[in-house]
Amino acid sequence: MQTALNHMTVPHLSFVDLLDLAARLGCVGVEARNDIARPLFDGLDAADAGRIAADKGLRLVGLSQVYPFNSWDADREAAVRQLIDTAVAAGAETISLIPRNDGTGLGNGERQANLRVALKAILPMLQDAGLTALVEPLGFKRSSLRSKSDLVDTITAIDGQSHFKLVHDTFHHTLAGGGPMFPEYTGIIHISGVVDPDLGIDQMEDEHRVLVDEHDRLGNIDQIRALLNAGYDGPVSYECFSPATHAMREPYAEIKRSFEFISAQLRAKAA
Repeated sequence: MQTALNHMTVPHLSFVDLLDLAARLGCVGVEARNDIARPLFDGLDAADAGRIAADKGLRLVGLSQVYPFNSWDADREAAVRQLIDTAVAAGAETISLIPRNDGTGLGNGERQANLRVALKAILPMLQDAGLTALVEPLGFKRSSLRSKSDLVDTITAIDGQSHFKLVHDTFHHTLAGGGPMFPEYTGIIHISGVVDPDLGIDQMEDEHRVLVDEHDRLGNIDQIRALLNAGYDGPVSYECFSPATHAMREPYAEIKRSFEFISAQLRAKAA
């Protein structure tokens, strides 16, 4: 299992401290973000940020994010172009595209059309840059893109398989009711756990997403194992949103313990 660390899990850390933590944890790379309470790369020049990561033996596996990418207009186009330019300068491998998540654009036919318009417009930009975009279906009922099948159908219809991959997020996969996983289309796995026993699936929100342990209700181990067994060989990246996780006093020890728990469970299941 190749591990990675999304800056959302430890947003209080500087970019350089994020890199140091990821290196210490044995991660292959990090995902940097432009939507936490600090500038992307803490204001470092993108090329310098990429060199610092590489010097620490780490990849920039992703830059997040453009939202809502599937409400395509001039502002979205400018945002995508800017993030692509930043990714190229930093040597990042992917950019992240997040669908509208406010209860609009949900109609059957409407959501597929909006998705196709956006992906078709973005594809030439990715081709020119030699870059991949990670598209993340969100499992919330208010999301305009819940279905991996809709996403894969659209990627295939525009012949975009070389430049679009999906995010398999274990939290959102559960909220969307499971379904096919499409390992050959998956560019990254995002993991987090929900441990509150009193929450119904439809009550789970980002604020409940913590580290994975033996109390996890999302079936992280089974989802990761299924994708690995089906041939997925990319990063498995921690993306937690819970204030409790953000307040970790010893993030190295706690994240290490969770990664080791997951690895032990995967080995036990394989035995």
